[in-house]
Amino acid sequence: MIALAAPLIFTSLGGVFSERAGVINIGLEGLMVIGAFTGIVFNLMLADVFGEWTPWLAVLAAMIAGLLFSILHAVACITFRADQTVSGVAINLLAVGLTMFLVKLIFDKGQTDRITETFPRIDVPLLSDIPFIGPIFFANGYYIVYIAILISFVVWYVLYKTPFGLRIRAVGEHPMAADTMGVNVTKIRYAAVLLSGAFGGIGGAIYATIFSNEFNHATINGQGFMAIAAMIFGKWHPIGAMGAALFFGLAQSLSIVGSSLPFFKDIPSVYLLIAPYVLTIIALTGFIGRADAPKASGQPYIKGKR
Repeated sequence: MIALAAPLIFTSLGGVFSERAGVINIGLEGLMVIGAFTGIVFNLMLADVFGEWTPWLAVLAAMIAGLLFSILHAVACITFRADQTVSGVAINLLAVGLTMFLVKLIFDKGQTDRITETFPRIDVPLLSDIPFIGPIFFANGYYIVYIAILISFVVWYVLYKTPFGLRIRAVGEHPMAADTMGVNVTKIRYAAVLLSGAFGGIGGAIYATIFSNEFNHATINGQGFMAIAAMIFGKWHPIGAMGAALFFGLAQSLSIVGSSLPFFKDIPSVYLLIAPYVLTIIALTGFIGRADAPKASGQPYIKGKR
């Protein structure tokens, strides 16, 4: 559950940054695709050079690639004031098409080779020795997973306890009021969208490195949309998004290990495979309650226009 939640946590946090600033980012799926491709290719090309540090540096490379790719969305939506949903869909389509073209060009086949360097499994010192809880949550895990949870609290602090976070929330709620107070709405929105790209790239690289160990057209199969659902389920709050990501991680884990659990072993595997998506829909429609997006979300800002 926790391992599957880590990519969703990073990507949903990226969505929180973007949408809190008033820019809808449906393109999180595409940003994860770019991150997954970059992370795997970097790993394959430079594993002999960096050794056990390769997965970490691959995540860094994916973060940069996601950030650069998100510039397309930022320019279209902020500078040219294009429809943000359409731009996000275009980002998703472009990411899949571009990466598969590059895979064919580099590897001359429809998928990359499998990586040999991945994140090591670890037992968290002291915490893994706690009776019952320790073996479940802190044994045989990944450092990157616990970093994802920690980052959620860092993002909460940034958004709610720093001037930068206040500016992000201000331009997402009432950009004109923020503008009259001297906040550069365009710069803040650009920064938020670029952060969403960086976090989406990290999420894609983590998922590909831990679970698929290669890249093909189906490596990121709905993970970005699930991250968007986690963001909405968490009501555009970093801690809420993290909690929702953990829930969706649990839902996905059922499709992997459910057949070995006593209660689920008699359930046909096809139902376990669709369980994450069904539970996502149920969560969003039945348990989220009233969820109001930032008031200026999806609205291009034209200086001086009410």
